[in-house]
Amino acid sequence: RRWQHRSAIEVTNEPILEFKPGSPERAALQKALADLKGKTEAIPCVIGGEEVWTPNVRYQLSPFNHAHKVAKYCYADKELINKAINAALAARREWDLKPIQDRAQIFLKAADMLSGPRRAEVLAKTMIGQGKTVIQAEIDAAAELIDFFRFNAKYALELENSQPISVDISTNSMVYRGLEGFVAAVSPFNFTAIGGNLAGAPALMGNVVLWKPSDTALLSSYAVYRILLEAGLPPGVVQFVPAEGPVFGDTITSSEHFCGLNFTGSVPTFKRLWKQVSDNLDRYRNFPRLAGECGGKNFHLVHRSADVGSVVNGTLRSA
Repeated sequence: RRWQHRSAIEVTNEPILEFKPGSPERAALQKALADLKGKTEAIPCVIGGEEVWTPNVRYQLSPFNHAHKVAKYCYADKELINKAINAALAARREWDLKPIQDRAQIFLKAADMLSGPRRAEVLAKTMIGQGKTVIQAEIDAAAELIDFFRFNAKYALELENSQPISVDISTNSMVYRGLEGFVAAVSPFNFTAIGGNLAGAPALMGNVVLWKPSDTALLSSYAVYRILLEAGLPPGVVQFVPAEGPVFGDTITSSEHFCGLNFTGSVPTFKRLWKQVSDNLDRYRNFPRLAGECGGKNFHLVHRSADVGSVVNGTLRSA
């Protein structure tokens, strides 16, 4: 008996909208942008489904209008981060035992929400909060994030369907389990989609997650988090934990239940976390998995045949 490849679901890349004058997507986005004008959204820490505020209150400013406080939020302290760890661990067993088909449906529903009724909201919050143009926001906060959720679900289902070869006298099977502990997701300022993916991909595979969003992407990250909850993600699976970087890093890496890091950010920060994990290796119940994407230097190599004006404009756009 041989397992034969059979796609669990069919997905395609999310179409990129053009926002032409008179188009429905342009009207929806203009309304969403107008709704955000001059407003400050209160964004709490969310621990075990409960909204929590600490005295350490901060504000996210719009990068092109520093007078506009787009979000009021608070930092979780060490005690609250440990509470988030306990809340995640309490939800781990039930979530890990949930069939992958059920977990995948949550992310497919979230993708549908992002594709349709919540698209304009997430785009507007990415534009106002992170200073992106409409096309930059569209290819990130809409198209890429939707693709992450849909393709991750597709590949997860295919993994589950992929089984070892069995013969008449024995049956071989494989079960994909979440890690025993919690995964920390540390997401960057510049891509809304990466935040949703760093927290979402481990959760899809049966893990529980502490999501530390970037201080300068709180508004869009919280919108994605709320969409996941509305799509059916149980409250304890992903904890939303804004925090000061060193406090978060010190706390998670000192927990015996730390089992994974999903990271996008700077090289020095990732190195610091890696060293902390190495120093604490003897205290962990498991071997932590570390996955990191770090910033590059973005060198431009210009050939002598290049059009100088195009090089200059491309460099400025890139910067």
